Amino acid sequence: MRLKIILLLIGISSWCKAQNNTDDYMRNLDKLVKLDVKAKPVSEVLDRLSKTGGFFFSYSGILFNQDSIVNVSATNMPVRDVLDRIFDGKVAYKEMGEHVILRYAANHLTIEPENISSNEKSYQISGYVVDKRTGQAVGKASVYEKRTLDGDLTDDKGYFKIRIKGNHTMIILTASKEMYRDTSLVFLSDIKIKPEGYRDKNDEKGSFFFNTIEKSGISRFFLSSKQKFQSLNISGFLANSPFQASFTPGLSSHGIMSSQVINKGSLNIIGGYTAGINGVEIAGLFNITKGNVIKLQIAGGFNGVGGSVEGVQVAGLLNDVRTGVKGVQVAGVVNHVKEDVEGVQIAGVTNITFKGFRGTQIAGVANISPEKTKGTQIAGLINYTAKEIDGVQISGVGNIALKELSGVQITGVFNYAKQMKGLQIGLVNISDYNTGYSIGLINYVHHGYHKISISTDETINANIALKTGNAKLYNIILAGKNHGDSAKILTAGLGFGHDFIFNNKLSVAAEITGQYLYLGNWDHTNFLNRFQANLQYQVFKGITLFAGPVYSTYNGTEGSAEKGYQQRVAPQRAHKISSGIKGWMGWNAGITLM
Repeated sequence: MRLKIILLLIGISSWCKAQNNTDDYMRNLDKLVKLDVKAKPVSEVLDRLSKTGGFFFSYSGILFNQDSIVNVSATNMPVRDVLDRIFDGKVAYKEMGEHVILRYAANHLTIEPENISSNEKSYQISGYVVDKRTGQAVGKASVYEKRTLDGDLTDDKGYFKIRIKGNHTMIILTASKEMYRDTSLVFLSDIKIKPEGYRDKNDEKGSFFFNTIEKSGISRFFLSSKQKFQSLNISGFLANSPFQASFTPGLSSHGIMSSQVINKGSLNIIGGYTAGINGVEIAGLFNITKGNVIKLQIAGGFNGVGGSVEGVQVAGLLNDVRTGVKGVQVAGVVNHVKEDVEGVQIAGVTNITFKGFRGTQIAGVANISPEKTKGTQIAGLINYTAKEIDGVQISGVGNIALKELSGVQITGVFNYAKQMKGLQIGLVNISDYNTGYSIGLINYVHHGYHKISISTDETINANIALKTGNAKLYNIILAGKNHGDSAKILTAGLGFGHDFIFNNKLSVAAEITGQYLYLGNWDHTNFLNRFQANLQYQVFKGITLFAGPVYSTYNGTEGSAEKGYQQRVAPQRAHKISSGIKGWMGWNAGITLM
């Protein structure tokens, strides 16, 4: 049995509802504009109007003759009324975001069936999709039955053929095409076989599909042009099904309609292409999902999701999600999320989250978050957060927080935070503002301490020290030399200090330093540790005098120095702490420049 029909479409956006000039209040269409043009092409007039109103027009090139000459004069007139003058009611309009969609007026829509016949077992429906206004064939248009999920894509001549099995008493064919209004043809009566349910763009609840995943490089490679046209044409149609199976996206139990169906179960031998998952989806190589994934998605290669993920997503190589994730992501190489993540991300190489992150990120190489992060980042190489982080960053090489750190940074090499309000532990710690604690070889605070101290003490008569950090905790890098014909000492060391500030003039510095003493050879380990409390008085800005008691401990071999070097470091009054270690009270005094 064969049924031949012709579906006649008019040019409007496929995702607009069937409305005309009486649409509800629309912000751009109600804007008041001033326009005065004479004998100008309609395309130029529309361009001026869009610039004046601060929006964009979208329309099919066959909607009207763009070279038609028009005259328009309007002062403080709504955009809607200006369009009425230009098109004299022959064009309808609809606002979508920053765009005003121009389309044929609703009364131009007609459907003309050619012939109908049937038998009891199956139906084969063939026909053509044409443009009513131009009479031309419409290629790459989708023709489908919403409840049986049978469909086809027209060829360049507008021809389609659909085979529907079963004993049905009603079939509704819908034709859809981007920039055209959907057209439906009803024949027979009361269909008996249907999936669990479907919604389309005209339902009260409506539905929204994410086509962004189809624009990714991987999706473009694995999806055919026919599948992408189908998804674009009927982006507003959504059906539910308990299960689907596919070998590849083109060989699916739902056929060409697979991209419009949300499944509870999905098994893809190589790869699958679905509207969404509310259950479990498993693929040998890849899963491409236009909408949302709920519960579990597993792929040997990659998962590409245009919507969000709520549950667990596992991929051997890549998880790519174009909105948010709430749950767990595990990837052998990369987890990539365009919006918020709340949960756990684990990647062999990199986790990339473009908006806020809450939870734990673990990556073999890097964790990258351009927005605020709250939780823990652990990476073999580097952690990077472009804004605030409230939590912990741990890495082998570096941690970067370009805004504020309220937490902890621990690394083997360097830490950076613009505003450091927590704790940094690393070889080099850098910040612009620091009200926390930085522990490392070099602690640099741009708006903090940059002091140079020159001092003398009972052991070494000339010392110089660089102090960087802040009052809570500053780093000390020191060097010194004891001058004398028979008592030379060369020394270098590190230390930490804390300032107890009483007022703008007076403070006490508590400092701990450890330094190596060179006594003419490297054969012995000679270490001097000092615990000192210096009373500091600021004479005037940039000059501070200090002095105070020191308790020193020395671990070295007495009498091991070369000729000309100090043979006895510990003074005669020193007391024995343990074998080879002596301690004594001493002093130091000096001046600080800052």
